[in-house]
Amino acid sequence: MKIQVGQLWRKDATGDIYLVTRLYSEALHTMAVLRKSGAEGEAQVRVKVERSSKGQTIQGFSPAQEEESY
Repeated sequence: MKIQVGQLWRKDATGDIYLVTRLYSEALHTMAVLRKSGAEGEAQVRVKVERSSKGQTIQGFSPAQEEESY
């Protein structure tokens, strides 16, 4: 799975849904900026994108929607 802007991710610890608002490279890592869904006034969260054999993932988060196949 490749992480893209606009995807929804569920925080494993709380079940809250987050929207990927930005992706950027920082040194040797890809970073994602997440915003809690429905909470535009709250601070955004910056997290490191992890790479695995199945693609990209965010530690502590799970995809909130099934991967669509086109």
